[in-house]
Amino acid sequence: MENFDEMKQQEWLEPDGLGGFASGTVAGIRTRRYHALLLAATEPPAGRLVLVNGLDASVETANGGFALSSQLYAPDVVHPDGARRIAEFSREPWPKWLFALEDGTKIEQEIFTVHGAALVALSWRLVGAPERATLTVRPFFSGRDYHSLHHENPAFRFMPDIEDNRAVWRPYEGIPSIVVLHNGIYRHAPDWYRNFLYEQERERGLDCSEDLAAPGTFAFDLSVDEAVIILAAEGFTDVSARKSAGELLADLRATESARRKSFGAPLDRAADTYLVKRGNGKTVVAGYPWFTDWGRDTFISLRGLCMATGRLEEARDILLEWSGVVSEGMLPNRFPDHGNRPEYNSVDASLWYVIAAHDLLATTKRSTGKITQSQKAALHEAIDAILTGDSRGTRYGIHMDEDGLLAAGVSGVQLTWMDAKIGDWVVTPRVGKPVEIQALWLNALWIGSQFSEAWKEPLARGLESFRRRFWNGEQACLYDVIDVDHQAGKLDASFRPNQIFAAGGLPLQILDGERAEKIVDAVEKRLWTPLGLRSLAPGAAGYAPHYRGGPRERDAVYHQGTVWPWLTGAFVEAWLRVHGATDAAKQEARTRFLSPLQEHLNHAGLGHVSEIADAEPPHTPRGCPFQAWSLAELLRLDRLVLAPSKITPAAQRRAAR
Repeated sequence: MENFDEMKQQEWLEPDGLGGFASGTVAGIRTRRYHALLLAATEPPAGRLVLVNGLDASVETANGGFALSSQLYAPDVVHPDGARRIAEFSREPWPKWLFALEDGTKIEQEIFTVHGAALVALSWRLVGAPERATLTVRPFFSGRDYHSLHHENPAFRFMPDIEDNRAVWRPYEGIPSIVVLHNGIYRHAPDWYRNFLYEQERERGLDCSEDLAAPGTFAFDLSVDEAVIILAAEGFTDVSARKSAGELLADLRATESARRKSFGAPLDRAADTYLVKRGNGKTVVAGYPWFTDWGRDTFISLRGLCMATGRLEEARDILLEWSGVVSEGMLPNRFPDHGNRPEYNSVDASLWYVIAAHDLLATTKRSTGKITQSQKAALHEAIDAILTGDSRGTRYGIHMDEDGLLAAGVSGVQLTWMDAKIGDWVVTPRVGKPVEIQALWLNALWIGSQFSEAWKEPLARGLESFRRRFWNGEQACLYDVIDVDHQAGKLDASFRPNQIFAAGGLPLQILDGERAEKIVDAVEKRLWTPLGLRSLAPGAAGYAPHYRGGPRERDAVYHQGTVWPWLTGAFVEAWLRVHGATDAAKQEARTRFLSPLQEHLNHAGLGHVSEIADAEPPHTPRGCPFQAWSLAELLRLDRLVLAPSKITPAAQRRAAR
């Protein structure tokens, strides 16, 4: 197969629709603390706990023993050597490996989660069958918070409760029990496996070694039947001994296969990864493996994850659910991992909400049965509450200034999407009037003015002020922030991608004509990379070519050149607006800008788009390998912005006259 190092960089993800997941690398080596077989969200989508981290597997034939797994132990020791026997890997409809043993035996391994249940099914079967083949599987347990690491301790309870082929472990008080249904023979052999080494954690400057509990082994005669292990978190799904492991696997496989086939394309199913349960409704997980649901990310992502894929009811329900937490014109940017107390610390989350609500209403206007008049009224009420709160003034100095623009910011608080903070140091404070906030604000006023006269005058005033005050004639682009630190006339001329939102990515184009063309050309020349836009132009003070090191080093360069794929959507839309939205221009945009992102689907987080990448070649993917808004903007471009024009024969005849 591919080389070993590349296999370790390629990651697969199996979400359960609750915020939990199984994940790992193609090589089978866990490189992150978040790689696990059973990682359950006990307070969906939060309260995530790692219950089963991984396993060792080996096969005994008449010709000897052969490992099917590999682990990395400190100091950089790979053992056993199962990864070298991987002959093939496929990710559809779920992760599947083909192992080729030296004696000609071939074994297929599958892993899949079940939507709506904290459950993962694993199976092994012979493809090329010798006279005899015995599989031995040793699972590794912990029972820890997914951000933490586990170490040898006397409190772990190794002994399971066994009923037929169902074993239940209760490792620690206060965490769900681990249920294992299998069709093999369990042998109790408790031990600790120490010093697992996680390379990605080491690269990120974090603790990177852990110990895991190994209660015993499961043995299976593969010559007789397929080997089955079903792992579940007790209390989050029902796995009883009334049905055999083989029968349950067949049922789960059929159900999950049918569900996955119901999606129109792999990208549609990838989008489904981020739509998960919260309370009685749904929310959007910002990214895997470590983010939960964030307001800003949710509203940016909805246009691609839901509206571009035709999932309008889910977009509607999510927006209606969030409408109930508008507070003083603001929406929460984050719900913490534990507890439900929302954090109101974003100037743009509520403005992106307005954009998403507008796009939903515009889309449903062309369809039927998706939204009622009362639901439409609720969205309008939420939009009006946001505009009213922001215009009158709310938390963190957010208020509409006399020029009709939105001022925001206080010392020590990060309010825009460029939100890195190290201790008390806000890396990119952007206090004053940031350019993309004005583009969002003016769009929100324009949307509000469609159903309320009250917002027409502030819109006109704000548009005039923006066009007059943000243009940087010397550099033929836009300032990143004006009235910096609320000092009238103080300017931040940093060349950043935020200016692109004045020309694309939003319903109302704030600038057009020659100025828009100059902005797009400058952004393409100075910021464009195959994986998206740099967050700061090369050569600028503080520009960082690479995103690496410990937490402080990485946070310091998070928005100082680091590439963000999600910005591709706004850039390509702006590029199309200034070049003419013809089918020829759309095809050129696909080839130049979309193709590299589509190729990226085969690397890093397989089938998905990464959160960030290095600013300089080879633009190594970094951050979350599975990021909602990155995939969402790819989908929005593919399905909406760059969709071929629908020209009727009558229109063609009129155009030909």
